[in-house]
Amino acid sequence: MSTEAKGGLRPRVRDGILQALRAGVTPRYGLQHLQVGRLREVETLLEDIERIADGGAAIRFIVGEYGSGKSFFLQLIRSIALEKGAVCLHADLAPDRRLHASGGQARMLYAELLRNCSTRSKPEGGALGSMVERFIAEVRRHAGEAGMSVEQCIEERLHELSESVGGYDFARVIAAYWQGYERGCEQLRDEALRWLRGEFSTRTEARKSLGVGSIVDDGNVYDRLKLLARFVRRAGYAGLLVCIDELVNLYKLPQRQTRLANYEQILRMLNDCLQGSAEHLGFLFGGTPEVLFDTGKGLFSYEALRSRLEENNFARRAGVVDYAAPVLRLANLTPEELYLLLCNVRLVHANGDPGASSVPDEALDAFVHHCSRHIGDAYFRTPRNTVKAFVDFLSVLDQHPDLQWSQLLGMVRIEADAPSDMPGNVDEDDDALADFRL
Repeated sequence: MSTEAKGGLRPRVRDGILQALRAGVTPRYGLQHLQVGRLREVETLLEDIERIADGGAAIRFIVGEYGSGKSFFLQLIRSIALEKGAVCLHADLAPDRRLHASGGQARMLYAELLRNCSTRSKPEGGALGSMVERFIAEVRRHAGEAGMSVEQCIEERLHELSESVGGYDFARVIAAYWQGYERGCEQLRDEALRWLRGEFSTRTEARKSLGVGSIVDDGNVYDRLKLLARFVRRAGYAGLLVCIDELVNLYKLPQRQTRLANYEQILRMLNDCLQGSAEHLGFLFGGTPEVLFDTGKGLFSYEALRSRLEENNFARRAGVVDYAAPVLRLANLTPEELYLLLCNVRLVHANGDPGASSVPDEALDAFVHHCSRHIGDAYFRTPRNTVKAFVDFLSVLDQHPDLQWSQLLGMVRIEADAPSDMPGNVDEDDDALADFRL
């Protein structure tokens, strides 16, 4: 991306980007103002999105060290998928959210994914209602042209879903949403959305509210995602992309049996996507190398996954990357790419106006040299801390114009901390390499 401005940024976008970077997290929007490098990786995932739109399926494991930009990359791909007309779900795994469980944790993951449902018109989430209404609007138009009732048209459009697990009740809930819309009954519409989000905890409650006998539970989460992918296609979207970050929370599970049960769910998803059993559906998983390659606790501890995810020996021996493999290991940013990234951050801080920057190119050169001298190669291999420090640096200069950048940079003390040898004890959001302090 060019560092030249194409016009000022909206204050909300600028402030949102800078606040996220200062906190060491990925901005929810405006990523196009920051992105550098990773060209081949982005092109590869763009092909996956096109495959999903064509009726296929895709699954990728995005692997990188702590602070290397995995979450940023996942968010970037999600924004591209939205622009391509897909529906995106995203959530982080956590102790109370995982893929397989018996105490409601899998249903909690599904509910979180659906709360974070995004479309191009609602990229920040909460798009489930508008997605259903888009489907209803199309059904009403078709029903008017065909001289049918809306209920008949809904049944006809969703008839194929009845072959899937929960498909019959899914169609009935969509019909209930239409009834609530037609009668002006907000409660019925809300109950339908609650069911679709997996927020009913008992079948009795669902039967009483909507007259259906099934709910989303720990045992059918993946089946419901496949069902939802078929529905979003009928609602006029390109497909469904599911982004799940923080695989480290499966790696941290203390009981081997529980870990393997979750890995078995991943295997099922992987098999369906690679064998063509899923339609209009894609998965992106984010994790560190240990989470994948550790044969004691990682995904490679499950032999069926290991055999499918092992690195291509020909690519490894040739020193190249096989971008067609399910595992996509993020390449390190080069020092030049990190320099470009800091230029982009400076431009965002200046509200898109290069002439309004609070630091000249000489200051940026000095900052990069300072990082290189104190941290070494890690400053560009795991750029999160470097970018966070640079935003802090710009913020102080912005608030205290009497300070000279060279004076301020000379006051900075950098403490480099080696990452823990026990990845399971490290939080993905912790600063693993360096702490910049004034």
